[in-house]
Amino acid sequence: MIDTPSVQHPPGVPTHLPPRLTISLWDFTWYTQTMPGEPFADLDVAFSEAVERGYNTVRICAMPFLLFGDHGIDTTALQFTKLGGDVGVRTRWYDVAGGAVIDGRAHLLELFRAAERHNCYIILSSWEYQQSPAFLAGPEWYDALMAVAPDDRHAVLADAMSDLVQYLKDHDLAGRIAYAEVHNEVDLSRLVLAGGGTQDDPYRPQKPFVEDAVRRMRERHPDIMAASCYGIPPHLDTDSMAGNGDVAHFHVYVYGVLGALERWAGVRETEGFPTAELRSLLRDDAPDVATYEGKVEPWRLAATGVSTTMFYSYDWVDTARWDRWLYENYGQWREAMLQAIDDRIDVLARLGQRHGAPLVIGEGWIGYTPLLAEFEDGPVGQSLAEHALVRCIEQGAWGAVVGSNSAPHHPGWQNVAWQQVWNRRLLRGDATA
Repeated sequence: MIDTPSVQHPPGVPTHLPPRLTISLWDFTWYTQTMPGEPFADLDVAFSEAVERGYNTVRICAMPFLLFGDHGIDTTALQFTKLGGDVGVRTRWYDVAGGAVIDGRAHLLELFRAAERHNCYIILSSWEYQQSPAFLAGPEWYDALMAVAPDDRHAVLADAMSDLVQYLKDHDLAGRIAYAEVHNEVDLSRLVLAGGGTQDDPYRPQKPFVEDAVRRMRERHPDIMAASCYGIPPHLDTDSMAGNGDVAHFHVYVYGVLGALERWAGVRETEGFPTAELRSLLRDDAPDVATYEGKVEPWRLAATGVSTTMFYSYDWVDTARWDRWLYENYGQWREAMLQAIDDRIDVLARLGQRHGAPLVIGEGWIGYTPLLAEFEDGPVGQSLAEHALVRCIEQGAWGAVVGSNSAPHHPGWQNVAWQQVWNRRLLRGDATA
């Protein structure tokens, strides 16, 4: 365990919360991977391992709409499943065993009580308009979400999150809340339809809806910090984002060489898939892509937003070939990726300062990779993360992840010593080696 040093709280941060948040991204996996042998089968073990690595905070999909929305779904016996057949078996976040049955509200209380036992805090969010409903056995959660009119979705989420916070207060557990977000990545979710916005212009049309949601949460619970969350913050157009959050929470992914690989291989293409370039990266035992058709129910694909071609790519690439391509081509992208980190963290820190909100980088740093790929968790990826973490420390960030893959459901969790070193530096505000 790493002790929290005596550093000052950022302005506006309640003193019962840590002066620095070292964050592990548990997302929706804390309820989708709970079967024996899975990383969240025992929440005490998961928290114990987190504390050993230097974390004092976890960030989750609290499924507020499912647990507290007006939809009539019985949440006392939620059945979670895999996507279909072997789809997702080697795709990050989707390698679930399936078969878990949980009482949703009871499981939430269990999580918070475990956090209390291990002196950890929880950032509340929602992935419900992104991936979460895809793991339920039936479509009722997804259908209920889609039935909410787009212009009402932010408010409905805010009210559900407020009800969830009240539920935790009623059980004397709200002291474990670090803060509450309206939704994960409002710009990259099905919330972008609000106000007529589209995927091509997800920011400005959404802004009043996001700000209204933050206001609603703050009015219900003025003692709980409320925030928005942007996945691709438009750092050249910061006025297009909601600016009334108590926390300046953003994600910083710099795909760089990874984006170049995905474009070269056509990972996200739908026509002419798989390309010759992608075939050169596949495992020798990769099946024909046609075998993936029909394995995942259409509603489940719609609920997760990940295409069949992406699942096929991530499941069946030879990760040694994948990583080798990244290493061979990284040199021409290195400076651009470092500069992107510098620019974005600098702009986001200034934005937070202007609004009087402490900066938190809740996800980062390179991007979405196959589960068993090691580039981001290897020496080059770690060097990029270290560069970003130094910038976060220099900018006085309240919290940050050492990396989005540093969580119990990712292989990078095994890099124990590296996480300890950098969480210790985050806690101490130590920008020098």
